[in-house]
Amino acid sequence: MSATLIYCYDPMCSWCWGFKPTWKALQKSLQPLIESRELSIDYMLGGLAVDSDEPMPTHMQTMLHGTWKRISEQLGTEFNFDFWTKCQPRRSTYPACRACLVARDHNLEAEMTLAIQQAYYLESKNPSDIETLSYCAKHIGLKSNEFQKAMQHTKDQGLLEKEISSARSLGLNSFPSLAVLKGDELIHIPLDYQSPTAMLTSIKEAIQ
Repeated sequence: MSATLIYCYDPMCSWCWGFKPTWKALQKSLQPLIESRELSIDYMLGGLAVDSDEPMPTHMQTMLHGTWKRISEQLGTEFNFDFWTKCQPRRSTYPACRACLVARDHNLEAEMTLAIQQAYYLESKNPSDIETLSYCAKHIGLKSNEFQKAMQHTKDQGLLEKEISSARSLGLNSFPSLAVLKGDELIHIPLDYQSPTAMLTSIKEAIQ
């Protein structure tokens, strides 16, 4: 029986950005299992923060600024802290999540995720804004008009909310999260942000 590794994330989750190099290394280590069709990888969007046009409260800006610093110190992750002075932060990640859903329909979800993360964490652009997301879409080869129409369709149909509901039903409540689904059994995989070794072992044990 083949198994599925579920990766639950939010493109504006700073810990997901910190986890990125190790996640990439883990995926490389999993290639033999993927090629033998013992394992497949599915992405699920977690949705950190609902749609909002309200400015992010000062105390939350301070908290997230501190989180970026902590991740940078612990993992060596690069952040451009100019974001906190150049942009008007909003506590809204749903638009960025929808952009990843739109990109998924073009088999460009990973590319969109990276474009959003680089715009946010390195270029001090705000992915809560459609202008930034359109910039990211163009960067990965999507047409702006078609992208914005698809974004509205995704919102109107509640497609993100349905995916979030599915993630919550599986107990994927933090981001990033990893879990192996084999038949009706779901096995959560403990994260190691600095090395893929223990996660690889846990995944192999889960699919046996």
